[in-house]
Amino acid sequence: MTNPTPASPSRRRALGAVCACTGAAVAAPLMGANALRTVALGALGVSGVAVSSAASAAPAAARTALTPDQALQRLMDANEAFVSDKPQAPQINRKRRLEIAQGQTPFAVLLSCSDSRVPPEVLFGQGLGDLFTVRVAGNTVSPEGLGSIEYAVAELGVPLIVVLGHERCGAVGAAVSIVRDGTSFPGAIGEMVSPIVPSAIRARDEKGDWLDNAVRRNVVDVVERLKVSGNLLEEPIAAGKLKIVGARYDLDDGKIDFFHR
Repeated sequence: MTNPTPASPSRRRALGAVCACTGAAVAAPLMGANALRTVALGALGVSGVAVSSAASAAPAAARTALTPDQALQRLMDANEAFVSDKPQAPQINRKRRLEIAQGQTPFAVLLSCSDSRVPPEVLFGQGLGDLFTVRVAGNTVSPEGLGSIEYAVAELGVPLIVVLGHERCGAVGAAVSIVRDGTSFPGAIGEMVSPIVPSAIRARDEKGDWLDNAVRRNVVDVVERLKVSGNLLEEPIAAGKLKIVGARYDLDDGKIDFFHR
């Protein structure tokens, strides 16, 4: 059998970087290009690519013991403490850092807005390794965001996904202005806001404040899309191992309303 064609320096560096994230960095210098590609793509979940027998035989990582309902209750209790100015003491010390250095066991995914006033760990009084956060303006979900969420559920065993919108969201306000005024936005801002536009349209004729109705409608739409996004989320939902809920954060009083469950 002939040896595989050696990887170019740039290709070896790229594949080595992927291997470093998957625990294969030590073996990278000893592997040919084809073998490296097999390990790297297998680790990324590309179908049809074999993962090494050593990796498949590795023991399963620890996962949270919380059920979806228990995880939700933990968040609700923590937000109540935040609102009453009696926040829990989050684990952010050296002991906790070392405790999770070799692996993470988050109990919830937070898909939330990038707004600086809406930091999930603060609103829920959580520390290092507790929440798996995916943040983008308008709490929309891109392919990259969905992949991150699927990873948290499939590989880390997270039992709860919370889509968190908030009062006076700028991204949702931009979508409303597109519908109402025909506003256009420069750069990539328009592309970022465009997934929210259908929610803004549906909220237009609802009673009450258009912007706040659009915030809630956007949350509901994202939750419902996630529920039918594919087997990695649909199967644990059907088995009762995963729950996806929608919530709205009030900037004024600090309360989080889990209005869509």
